Amino acid sequence: MGSVSMTVPEELIARSNALGADPRNTNYAGGNTSAKGPVTDPVTGAPTEVLWVKGSGGDLGTLTEGGLAVLRLDRLRALVDGYPGVDGEDEMVAAFDYCLHGRGGAAPSIDTAMHGLVEAAHVDHLHPDSGIALATAADGPALTKECFGDRVAWVDWRRPGFQLGLDIAAVKAANPQAIGVILGGHGITAWGATSEECRRNSLDIIRTAEEFLSSRGAPEPFGPVVPGFEALPEAERHARAAALAPVIRGLASTDQRVVGHYTDSEVVLEFLAREKLRPLAALGTSCPDHFLRTKVRPLVVDLPAGTPLDEVVTRLKELHAEYRAEYRAYYERYATPDSPPMRGADPAIVLVPGVGMFSFGKDEQTARVAGEFYVNAINVMRGAEAVSAYAPIPESEKFRIEYWALEEAKLRRMPKPKPLAGRIALVTGAGSGIGRAIARRLAAEGACVAIADLNGDAAAEAAAETGGIAVTADVTDAGAVQAAIDATVLAFGGIDLVVNNAGLSISKPLLETTERDWDLQHDVMAKGSFLVARAGAKAMIDQGIGGDIVYISSKNSVFAGPNNVAYGAAKADQAHQVRLLAAELGGHGIRVNGVNPDGVVQGSGIFAGGWGAQRAAVYGVPEEKLGEFYAQRTILKREVLPEHVAAAVFALTGGDLTHTTGLHVPVDAGVAAAFLR
Repeated sequence: MGSVSMTVPEELIARSNALGADPRNTNYAGGNTSAKGPVTDPVTGAPTEVLWVKGSGGDLGTLTEGGLAVLRLDRLRALVDGYPGVDGEDEMVAAFDYCLHGRGGAAPSIDTAMHGLVEAAHVDHLHPDSGIALATAADGPALTKECFGDRVAWVDWRRPGFQLGLDIAAVKAANPQAIGVILGGHGITAWGATSEECRRNSLDIIRTAEEFLSSRGAPEPFGPVVPGFEALPEAERHARAAALAPVIRGLASTDQRVVGHYTDSEVVLEFLAREKLRPLAALGTSCPDHFLRTKVRPLVVDLPAGTPLDEVVTRLKELHAEYRAEYRAYYERYATPDSPPMRGADPAIVLVPGVGMFSFGKDEQTARVAGEFYVNAINVMRGAEAVSAYAPIPESEKFRIEYWALEEAKLRRMPKPKPLAGRIALVTGAGSGIGRAIARRLAAEGACVAIADLNGDAAAEAAAETGGIAVTADVTDAGAVQAAIDATVLAFGGIDLVVNNAGLSISKPLLETTERDWDLQHDVMAKGSFLVARAGAKAMIDQGIGGDIVYISSKNSVFAGPNNVAYGAAKADQAHQVRLLAAELGGHGIRVNGVNPDGVVQGSGIFAGGWGAQRAAVYGVPEEKLGEFYAQRTILKREVLPEHVAAAVFALTGGDLTHTTGLHVPVDAGVAAAFLR
């Protein structure tokens, strides 16, 4: 770091990545860094000073040069003369666009003024837990003085923006010995003459605050453990979390379907067991980066850990109704005629003592990050309570940021969600062939996907490819099936889409078909599909927001082909399960449909496992020509690929066929004998 061979922006990226790699320094996508330096003006050829600053929405740990906004420093600082005061804050953000140096780069963030107006070559603004703990302590200014002397100054809370930049610049000018400031209710800002000095000063503030809180703090800042609220043993805890997750996700999806994330880290469980849980949780988070993702406060279950599940579910529904009413009241207390409409009244964080934390967001990452931010908030509360009392920014200020016109504009700029965004899918037999193609397509369309397969290595490979999770599961085992459902709901909060694809094929004449052949075919496809559908439907019913079950059946469910009595009968069983379950589950908003493929040879684990050789022998063609043979016997004369089956699954579940259930879609390039009648 700081090597003369590096350019100024390269130094900035290196410093940003190093700081962002350690969660003690800042949270995901939190904070921003900057550097000032000369460049040659391409118009005049003269040197000009520019500011490189992390743009809006980026993450320090993964920042690249493309994530920097580049502004002319003379124009940025000239904005001071025309600044109309705090009532014109929002106008200043729009003015940053007229200070940009050239085209490209990221959009300037609200914190750009802080970096440009502070007289230092390098500036870091970070959200470390230790710094925010001091920033949210009731006597934060005095504690800052005690902790740092005059090396770090205090800046009173102000909403991020141009005026905050002026405030920090003035404090720095008045305190030339200072290496940075604690921003009341918010975080820290540090500076330096070089990139290395700036990084060193940032870490000095963070580590000094950590040591101060540790050495000066009370041993039990959250109060004593409340009997009955201690963490349940791990196996019991996870079983209860899996049972509650769909219920909680269904409630959290009242206004908009969300993905969930479960956290039972020691930090969370310890907080949930303590006396101060409810009063501290009610105060909400403080740092703007925190509550924008966690909402103004969490929903807290007020029952002991061992309370019977049905009582917990009943209480959750009562608390959820109360939460929604309180959130609407919060909105109505502070909304003005110019405020954006209320975005939804469901909680983003649900805390269940003895079990853990459920966090929610529009996708897997957003849900996970919301949980990470609430862990940050717990650390902040612990630190503040250890040396003082936790005193976050006022609720009215939280509303001003949550429903800020600039935040609303940022939300509107976000790309339109993919068709399956917010949906959670479990695909069986997804380690290869049709199942893997289905998993790929569902993930590409925005779904969170759990890959279940008897072959754990194949499942892991497919999960790595799709960004999902892998579950080793034998669908003939009810316990293994339930474990797969539990793993899915613990990973993503619930389940919306089950694809019964697991299967195998045995091609033999009737007289050569053994009882074992018959039992194996029916165990995997008939019984296995039943077990998966039953467990999946239970979770969907608990959620109360509908869902989809899709069976990958076969042309052979209606076509009487030679030498496959066990396979064809099992497929017919699957096909009728579709009809039966469509009739039964429709009242819960669960649609059940099927896909009937034929001749899917390429990439097929079934065909590679001997079925291809057997069918080729039946039809008297070389095995490598089997796909071509199947194509030539179809009406369209086209070979069917796994991707074509996946397309049918998406068509059934992607949002256009909302009123379709009990349907079988042929994907066989046209086999007249298998036409559905």
